[in-house]
Amino acid sequence: MVRLASRYLKQNAQFVNSLNVFPVPDGDTGTNMNLTFQSGYKAVNEAESENVGELAQYLAKGLLMGARGNSGVITSQIFRGFAKSVQGKATLNSLDLAQALADGVKTVYQAVMKPVEGTILTVAKQASVQAQAVGNQASDATTVMVSALEGAQTALAQTPELLPVLKEVGVVDSGGQGLVFIYEGFVEALGGEVVSKDHYQPDEDEMDEMLNAAHRQSVQQNQITTADITTADIKNGFCTEMMVQLGQDPTSKELFDYQGFREHLSELGDSLLVVADEEVVKVHVHTQHPQKIFTYGRCYGALSKIKIDNMRIQHESIVETEKPQASQPQKDYGIIVVASGAGLQKLFKSLGVTNIISGGQTMNPSTQDIVAAIKETNAQRVLILPNNGNIVMAAQQASQVVEIPTAIVPSKSIAQGMTALLSFDTTADLASNQEDMTAALTTVKSGQITTAVRDSKLDNLEIKENDYIGLVDGKIVANGTDILELGTELIAQMVDEESEIVTILVGSQGKSKEAQALESAIADQFPELECEIHQGDQPVYHYLIAVE
Repeated sequence: MVRLASRYLKQNAQFVNSLNVFPVPDGDTGTNMNLTFQSGYKAVNEAESENVGELAQYLAKGLLMGARGNSGVITSQIFRGFAKSVQGKATLNSLDLAQALADGVKTVYQAVMKPVEGTILTVAKQASVQAQAVGNQASDATTVMVSALEGAQTALAQTPELLPVLKEVGVVDSGGQGLVFIYEGFVEALGGEVVSKDHYQPDEDEMDEMLNAAHRQSVQQNQITTADITTADIKNGFCTEMMVQLGQDPTSKELFDYQGFREHLSELGDSLLVVADEEVVKVHVHTQHPQKIFTYGRCYGALSKIKIDNMRIQHESIVETEKPQASQPQKDYGIIVVASGAGLQKLFKSLGVTNIISGGQTMNPSTQDIVAAIKETNAQRVLILPNNGNIVMAAQQASQVVEIPTAIVPSKSIAQGMTALLSFDTTADLASNQEDMTAALTTVKSGQITTAVRDSKLDNLEIKENDYIGLVDGKIVANGTDILELGTELIAQMVDEESEIVTILVGSQGKSKEAQALESAIADQFPELECEIHQGDQPVYHYLIAVE
């Protein structure tokens, strides 16, 4: 059941991503649920037990530590409740299965602070209701699971009636659709139609391991240690990674050829590693031009799991950590942020951040990633700023499984994260810092400029594919074909009589000259405002704008 559900999610991840209500290039529900369930499947696959109750515990633990994004955390909580329900049971009958689905719903509703109907929660709840309706009469578990699937499908179709934004855009809830795929996998497995379709395809984790193994081998062959080089010796300074879902982007036109693909990328950098199957290509390369790598990848399909790390900063950090432990006493505070882009990471370091998790839009870190970062702080207490609303729940989940006292400042944007850090007090206790930094989140407005990935009608805006679109605090408020006009309009909507400073962060697709032109337009329209420009290098968004 778990294997088939994992396959269903993997095969349909891009479709689930496409259900994002906003036409922005950061729909990642399908990716998050897929990677979350892959982690659960891996844990089950490695378990030697054939006891259902024990396997459910492995599944729950794998989902917990692999959970990414809100959809992944919610999925992990559903099966956490399921696992508790079946603990100690070697097998399940129809009533046991129905009760386990119901207990999963009870657990997830308790875990979510403000449950919203018309989402994956509604789908899970209706599935359990129909499962319980037949649980007492059914003679086998398959009948119960079929009924649960029917309930889930019915609830999914009704989500647009419960959430107006879904109805306006004409889509069903993406998380709910992901759960339906999981239950479809369960039903197929219970129906016995597995053997003919059970052919091997490397999953995300296996491809990651293949890439990592190749990388380790490359390092061993080169026999270069950190002490052998200086920061200035690093020629191609950005460690760049991406995953290309072949043929999944309607604008991609190139037919994938492994050799040609690899040869082209080798001209753009070094330390190149390419792992591919029929559906996915994973790339690791050191380059001075990450955007050229991403642009080339887009020729062949949709991008996900894109990542840029500044190796010069990393090298300096590694040299520091390789010093004898005696010179590294435990810190009082560790501050962790999630950010992607060399410029953003440098800015956060300058604000006192001790550890950075590379991620953000389309690259939500897992619970395990955050747990590892907490442990790496070598601190007595830790503050985490997720800088993305879709990472907050995973951060909260991570804080609950570590022994180090950890508090979450629920920042939902880079701008909020930077503003919150200005309220950090080294002399205050953890609870006071959390309270003061959280309060500071309301003092900044967050703007974003990106490109629409499809035609859409939203809040009286007629948006065309490839239009520039401007968002304020997560809501699309403007669109157009001239990025300077759009940026000026966006900032005008963000500024009020209390505004003092405008900060523009230039992304990997942004241009310094455009940012400077925008600064001039701001000065003409709002001469009393101070304006700053910083290189952020963030993916997805041409510009991030903060108004304080």
